[in-house]
Amino acid sequence: MKRLGLVLLGLALLAGVLAQPGGRYQIGTPLTEQEVQRWNIRPSILPDGRGLPPGQGTVDEGERVYNAQCLGCHGANGQGGVFNRLVGEPFPVTKDVDSVDFVIGNYWQYPTTLFDYIRRAMPLQAPGTLSDNEVYALVAYLLYQNGVIDGSEPMNAQTLPKVQMPARAILELDPTTQKRFPWLRLP
Repeated sequence: MKRLGLVLLGLALLAGVLAQPGGRYQIGTPLTEQEVQRWNIRPSILPDGRGLPPGQGTVDEGERVYNAQCLGCHGANGQGGVFNRLVGEPFPVTKDVDSVDFVIGNYWQYPTTLFDYIRRAMPLQAPGTLSDNEVYALVAYLLYQNGVIDGSEPMNAQTLPKVQMPARAILELDPTTQKRFPWLRLP
């Protein structure tokens, strides 16, 4: 009897595993075209600036956006809060630096990918909700706070790719990436 029970249990489990779903699951809601576009990971913004949208923003505008959207997590002037600092002291950018507090000015290699990251992932409570102008302004403010730019001109699709990030000099492709993509070259 015990054996028959185990056989029947096994057959029931097997039937459950092999069963084909009989149609839609009737859960969730269909996405609108706007929702699909908001989460669409393409087109990506590349290090050389390809894919940057139209728009622009200034340091002053960026400060207002930062205070409204970022201050609660990253603290006053990007000095740290609940989450990491975004602004820090500059340091000599070399490969042999010991422990350092990585921030935008000494860690991020391309300003265009910073734009892309902020545009997709921030603010934490509502990612992807900032306008392109707000993201340009926020990037301008953060680059200015880190001493990367002087803040005299607005950031846009033409000026942002020209910004030279201090950490760009130490960027290297890791061996795994080099092996998988031998044709890949950094700009």
